[in-house]
Amino acid sequence: MAQNKTDLLAVLAVVKKYNLKATEELLKKEAGLADIPENVAGEAEVNSVLAAYKSEGDPDIYENSYIELRKFVEDSLDIYKHELALILYPVLVHMYIELVYNSHEVQAKKLITKFGPEQEYYYQDELAKLAMVTKRDEMSGNDITDTFKSNAFTIRISRDTLSLLKRHLHEKKASVILNIVNEHMYFDLYEGVARNKAQCDATSGAMTGEAKRQDNKIKVYYGLLKEPDVQTLVAAPPEEDDDEDAPDKPKKKKPKKDPLFSKKSKSDPNAPPLDRIPLPKLKDVDKMEKIKALRESTKRVNLGPDLLPSICMYTLLNANHTVTCADLSEDSSLLSVGFADSAIKVWSMTPMKLREMKTAEQLKEIDRDAEDVLIRMLDDRKAETCRTFLGHSGPIYRTSFAPDRTMLLSCSEDCTIRLWSLHTWTCVVIYKGHQYPVWDVRFSPHGHYFVSCSHDKTARLWSTDSHQPLRIFAGHLSDVDVCIFHPNSNYVATGSSDRTVRLWDVCVGAHHRLLTGHKAPIYSLAFSMCGRYLASGSADHRVLIWDLAHGHLIAALTGHTASIHSICFSRDGTIVATGGLDCALKLWDFTKLVDDISGENVNVSHNPDVRDGEPYLLRTFPTKQSPFLTLHFTRRNLLLGVGMYELGV
Repeated sequence: MAQNKTDLLAVLAVVKKYNLKATEELLKKEAGLADIPENVAGEAEVNSVLAAYKSEGDPDIYENSYIELRKFVEDSLDIYKHELALILYPVLVHMYIELVYNSHEVQAKKLITKFGPEQEYYYQDELAKLAMVTKRDEMSGNDITDTFKSNAFTIRISRDTLSLLKRHLHEKKASVILNIVNEHMYFDLYEGVARNKAQCDATSGAMTGEAKRQDNKIKVYYGLLKEPDVQTLVAAPPEEDDDEDAPDKPKKKKPKKDPLFSKKSKSDPNAPPLDRIPLPKLKDVDKMEKIKALRESTKRVNLGPDLLPSICMYTLLNANHTVTCADLSEDSSLLSVGFADSAIKVWSMTPMKLREMKTAEQLKEIDRDAEDVLIRMLDDRKAETCRTFLGHSGPIYRTSFAPDRTMLLSCSEDCTIRLWSLHTWTCVVIYKGHQYPVWDVRFSPHGHYFVSCSHDKTARLWSTDSHQPLRIFAGHLSDVDVCIFHPNSNYVATGSSDRTVRLWDVCVGAHHRLLTGHKAPIYSLAFSMCGRYLASGSADHRVLIWDLAHGHLIAALTGHTASIHSICFSRDGTIVATGGLDCALKLWDFTKLVDDISGENVNVSHNPDVRDGEPYLLRTFPTKQSPFLTLHFTRRNLLLGVGMYELGV
């Protein structure tokens, strides 16, 4: 108690010395030192207090403290060792930052050179970048130092393990490490047995540690929206079918068709309310398209381990180092390809050519009340099999077709997003908002809205009728490389170079799921047909399957030998197809995986055991030398792949 009072008096003397009267009065009042006489703390006391802080910054203490901590972790019981080992990396990083900040460059370099290589392989890139920061001036604006200074490193840890750690630090009086632990680390405590090595590895790897359990507690409405009622329009098309098949019995076919549409209208208990976000009203044309899609779904091949999909591979020749992306429309009728020279090409995948809208003079002559007015507006004489869009001033990184195939989105290195009309074949809007290259852009399954993501560490929600973003999703600590809408359009998933996947609520703009487990940047995402599961592909050569209901990692599909840039679920949700830069396409049995996990109890304290993907691999299809740009299942479950032939792959 006496020592504390001496320290306070010494601090008071320093405050008085620099004439900080307001601070002096406040300190006196809060510490109950109102009646202290003048000059009670001498120069010696002040120097002793300051010397104590100075000794904590002694550069030689850091290396010894780290060695002691490492020895403590290695000598711990196996049950605690794996969780304790998680603190070594953040402690090393903060020690390095403190040494550089206090101008002890030599000791900092020695520390990171000696202990850096023994950290996990997925931290080596960051440590290499950190080692390039050798002076205090270089720290400002550096991504890694900024991230560690402004974000606590999260470690999920059992109460017993944390008690063991704190007892050790207090016994050894390891003030350097104690300060780092208290100021820069967050322990997500749980009751129960400490995790084993496999469980720790499953969710580690992100820049700032693991996700807190609190991050994944909010309810997610992952169910699908109730399908709109299209039965009023069903009457006409069946009559046409009846003329061909059974003209004398037109009424008997209606009851057979009706169940097809009424099945879809059942409400999902996990679905969001229909009015949760404003969605565009369906026009008659859109309803007819839905009817067509539902009819095609009745002719769909039901896939499974004994009935794998037929695969059609489109290879782009003479495109080495020039093609950057590819996309197929929902009905598989259009293909768009983006190029490094800023051009976009659109091809028709059907015998119907790409027609252009007639001139204004010709449009005046059209009967507006005609049923086929939209067809009459298009000029057959100007039809072509391929169209080119020019306008961007940098490489194209992604294109995306609108659900109704009337528009195309594109994003580029030039920091802009462009909306192109597939009727007039011109650019109709330029969306400016991102400050850096835009890596991805995707339309909502319901149209009207779209999402983009960029090198500026944000994703943004837009609507086609506004040139300003409706939401800015900020929270990632590095490039946001990929984004995708949930099938119900209420959520957006993003994957980042900070090695995390986040699920954002478009309604409130906050993230409702933070998913950690990847060991490298994430380049592809896909939602399951039911909306509950999310698959993410990464440069760590793995596809991870997440359960959005609880935010748990349930399976790791391994086998690829390069980055995975395309993932696609079959239309009946039974198979996952993955395509990588290793020129291989793999098919996985998703139905079996879901059946296997459905019987498990969910452990609330930590992630359940992650299933290995090997038992679920159905088949691998290699291409000769064509890495995959995109994969797409047609409405009838034919699998389409697009890749470019590369020399020397």
